[in-house]
Order: sequence, then structure tokens, then C-alpha cells
Amino acid sequence: MASLHSTELHVTADPGPLAEEQPLPVALRRTSFLTRVLCFLALGRPDLEDHWKSLQSERAFETVRTRLCSILASTITTAGVLLAISGVFVTTGSPVPYFDYTSPAPHCLLFISLMLAMIALLTSGSSMIRWVHTDRHWTQEQLKPGSYFVLSYLLSIVTPMFFVASSLHCFMFAMLIAGFSSKSMICRAVTAVWMLTYVVNIGTILMVTMWKYAYKSRSR
Repeated sequence: MASLHSTELHVTADPGPLAEEQPLPVALRRTSFLTRVLCFLALGRPDLEDHWKSLQSERAFETVRTRLCSILASTITTAGVLLAISGVFVTTGSPVPYFDYTSPAPHCLLFISLMLAMIALLTSGSSMIRWVHTDRHWTQEQLKPGSYFVLSYLLSIVTPMFFVASSLHCFMFAMLIAGFSSKSMICRAVTAVWMLTYVVNIGTILMVTMWKYAYKSRSR
């Protein structure tokens, strides 16, 4: 009984020595412009320093994993909605004569949007499974060599978002072409307002993103 009690005390009171914080590997300090852009899109910073620090403790890594899984879950939802909407437009005709999206150009763009949404579902689903089952030690070992391994790591996060954005843009362009090809003046006017709103929103997002990237790069 005494030996059993002492063993239990040892297990609960001494969980093992804490691992020392590992410095950022040399291969991850000097990165190309493409890698910095992918880091910014995937992790919110143009370098891997903060992300590497998050791999030093289970709590910080769990926070990162939860955030990335949340982003991938939102990507899956968006891709599913785009898949359903594009599928409806591809397989059905226009209910009104003045908005014909079955002409060759819009129909082709809608079909491309449908395919991209399917690819986004596949890539985001596989990335979600990967992040759910990964651990921080394996992630550290994957990042240490740098080069191709870092690119594949970052692309697994960015690729689903890229396909969703491409699918959405194809759908938008299809609707714009169909709207401007309409014989109805009201339909063309509504399409012009929609395009103006679309351009302003995209321009604002790009400007904020570029400003944030420049700010983060200067503060390194």
C-alpha cells in the first residue's frame, strides 16, 4: 500500500520535465516572398515566428488548431452553399426572359464555379481531418526542414480559401454578364449598381489587406 501510494503521488505531482522552448530554425528565418505571402494569408503574419512559438505549448497549439478548424469549417459551409446555388443555376433555366443565364458565357462560368466549389469542399474537408488528428510535435518536425515542407503546410490552409474565392468570383461574373446582356434597362441598371458595390468591397478588402501586410512586415 505504501509503495502504491508513493507511485500515485509521483505521477500527479511530477508530470515530467517541461521541454525548453526551441528557437526558430534557420530554414524558417529566411523565406521567399511567396512564402511570406502564404504565411500572411494562412496565419495572419508574414513570418513563422509567432506560429513557431505557438508550437511550444499544448495550450497555445490548441488555440491555433481551434482557430484554423473554425476557418476551415466556415470554408466548408461557404463551399456547400456555392455548390448548391451553382448546381441550381446550371441545371435549371431562367424563370424570366429578361435575365438569361443559360447563354454560353454565363453557363460556362457557372459550371466552373460548380467545379471549384466541389474542389473547395474536398480540400477543406481533407485539411480539417488533418488538423483534427495532428499534434504539435509532428507539426514541428514537418516545419523544421523548411522549403517544400513549409509550402505544402501553408497551402493546405490557403488552398481551400482560394478555391472558394475563385468559385464565388466565377458565379459573380456569370451573373454580371447575364445582367448586362439583358434587354431590360432596369436589369442592366441593377447589375451596374451591383457591380459597383462588388468593386468597392473588393477594393476595400485588398487595400486593408495590403496595408496590414506592409504594417506587419515593418514591425518584424
